Amino acid sequence: MSKMNYTRRGILKSGAALGAAGVAPSFFVRNAWAQDFTNNPGNSASVVLGFNVPQTGAYADEGADELRAYQLAVKHINGEGDGGMLNTMKPLALKGEGVLGKKVEYVTGDTQTKSDAARASAKRMIEKDGAIMITGGSSSGVAIAVQSLCHEAGVIFMAGLTHSNDTTGKDRRKYGFRHFFNTEMSGASLGPVLESNFGKDRVAYHLTADYTWGWSQEGSIKKYTEALGWKTQAAVRTPLGAGDFSQYITPVLNSGADVLVLNHYGKDMVNSLTQAVQFGLRDKQANGKDFQIVVPLFSRLMAQGAGENIKGIFGSTNWNWSLEDEGSQAFVKSFGAEYGFPPSQAAHTCYVQALLYANAVETAGTFNPCEVITALEGFKFDGTGNGPTEYRAEDHQCFKDVLVVQGNQNPSSQFDLLEVVQVVPRSQVEYGPDMLGGELGTCA
Repeated sequence: MSKMNYTRRGILKSGAALGAAGVAPSFFVRNAWAQDFTNNPGNSASVVLGFNVPQTGAYADEGADELRAYQLAVKHINGEGDGGMLNTMKPLALKGEGVLGKKVEYVTGDTQTKSDAARASAKRMIEKDGAIMITGGSSSGVAIAVQSLCHEAGVIFMAGLTHSNDTTGKDRRKYGFRHFFNTEMSGASLGPVLESNFGKDRVAYHLTADYTWGWSQEGSIKKYTEALGWKTQAAVRTPLGAGDFSQYITPVLNSGADVLVLNHYGKDMVNSLTQAVQFGLRDKQANGKDFQIVVPLFSRLMAQGAGENIKGIFGSTNWNWSLEDEGSQAFVKSFGAEYGFPPSQAAHTCYVQALLYANAVETAGTFNPCEVITALEGFKFDGTGNGPTEYRAEDHQCFKDVLVVQGNQNPSSQFDLLEVVQVVPRSQVEYGPDMLGGELGTCA
């Protein structure tokens, strides 16, 4: 793919500009009467979406790719460019003419990978900018906080990267939807692969990001590895954005463990894995076995940051640009032409979420969130990667195939860093809708 000049698409509007355009935010007033709802665009020629992503902080690389994908989605929805997945998604109500005849515009916010900052920027986009839908984020703590805010505001939230079970478990909300997979699915898909490669007699040491995602990831990996016969030697919590993990890695050396599980993401994973390798863990033997490192949630952006250190390491991922289905390749082609490099799983998830929302509005024939929610609940679709997919009505979690990947030993390019070693079918990772707890609530 050749490097293309980056040109921003769509219109990034300020609150003042929106006011001039006649968009009147409803300031968190949910349906005052049956025909009204928060930020009803009415007769406006345009509609505003809010893209809330980490532009600074430990997950900023993911945030940058999310924003690229959202901008590309806006371009395609508005009928510009080659259309991307609008050419492959089925069923499809969108026509490449905006949404219900309205041009899609957008505003952005910086979550900073902090829940308070994310809530504040989402609140601003709803109250001041007239956003009718909020989407984005690369942290489960952020997603849960913003999802709750949007539910109270009567605004749909299409989650970006959020992997904690809680997002569509105990903290699920009627107005929130997640396309990304969760830690239960990572555990279910990784367990058999870890057993076949490392055996049943292993001792694991966990380093875990100290927030809802890390706790959930640690719990799911323990669940599936301990069921194999693995023992958990220790589970140590680390602060988000720690940078230097040496004080946490040193105790691993003489702990009696022979597997290190890094429940870290983004730059934290890059730093902790790099330091673990520098401490000699990859060359170490323990309990008569070669020491192993596992990264349960992988991304190409993390692999690029970690470089040689990721070779041979197993993990799971939601999507990979090397998939050969027509939807994945259509998106890779569009994204590559726009930006000069292939998209990450962060980009894929956010692009698809934007299309799913727009398509649900077109299907419902209204921006009224209660009717859009009805269109999304139980929606079955294909042509967006990962095979046939369903937005389960009971918890608003997408169910689809999950990928187990391994750091590529012989990459053909700077992007060919993760090798898909197994496509795990939906049937292996699906669970009952009540297993993770929680209630959606109602659409008021």
